[in-house]
Amino acid sequence: MEGRLLSMINSALPQAGKIANLRFTSMAEKYPIQSEGEQLESFLGDLEKEHTVKNISGWETGFANLSCALDGILPGLYFLIGPPACGKTSLAKQLLDQVTVHNNVPAIFFTLAETSKDLRIKTLARLSGLETREIRRGSAYLLHWYGVPKAHYGDINGLPPSWEKLKQSAREAKPWLDLTYIVECAAHPDLREIEKRIGDIRATANSEKIFVVIDDCQRLGKRDQALGDRLPIIAEQLQKTAVNLKIPIFAIWPNLGDVGESQPQAWSERVASPGVVLVLEKDLERTKKLTEPNHALTLHIVKNRGGEKGKLAFDFFAAFSKFVEA
Repeated sequence: MEGRLLSMINSALPQAGKIANLRFTSMAEKYPIQSEGEQLESFLGDLEKEHTVKNISGWETGFANLSCALDGILPGLYFLIGPPACGKTSLAKQLLDQVTVHNNVPAIFFTLAETSKDLRIKTLARLSGLETREIRRGSAYLLHWYGVPKAHYGDINGLPPSWEKLKQSAREAKPWLDLTYIVECAAHPDLREIEKRIGDIRATANSEKIFVVIDDCQRLGKRDQALGDRLPIIAEQLQKTAVNLKIPIFAIWPNLGDVGESQPQAWSERVASPGVVLVLEKDLERTKKLTEPNHALTLHIVKNRGGEKGKLAFDFFAAFSKFVEA
């Protein structure tokens, strides 16, 4: 019995060696062994090809102060945290649109709660200057309240300025909107589904570069875990995806009171994986100076591996889903 066992082991060893050798060969082909001296020479060559003078390393955000503080948007994981109904989704959608406009790169907004209709209305409101609730009511409302009703309009095919303004805003935005995609996810999607859609849209857009936003990312992962327990797991998975795909992922997470709003810095200690952690906090004192429903917010940069930490002031014009640096 012992002899047979030894014989089986001896016969298996060469085969195991072949498998190990194949794996090593495959890895060596994928990751050729080069010294840092060789790598550095190639790296300097890449830097020498850059002829554009840049103030930041990454993509422009469309917010001057934010771009400067973050050193632009670079591949990696970004976390935006804030209390409910503070404008996180509106800020993320505006950021996605502005990244596309300023850098001519495709972008995907994965929504796990809001509908694509809601997100499109936010974009149209911000671009046209018409309120979201007015756009939601449709053309009949805009025709009636912003101009002479169509039945009494001089040209039966003509449209009052407000409706025409909305359509004109959409026409002007179409070139860059053709680079953006909204994906409505199932209630509790698997991260592999999101990765597959990223791959599909990369192929459709014919671009390796892409900016990804995932709203309400707390809905990812196992539902039998408490929200606080899911946070580090989901963050680690998203960070792995961002690194593997070499893309920036902007994930939104709600602050439901498990960490006090008055302690934004506490989030940097709870979330280890992201390279950047941003915490949105309501500024009650500055809000008093604004007209309702507008409100003031402070964006705390509590973790930033590639740039500065600090805080930035924003005003949020809720009716138009628009953020402005204060």
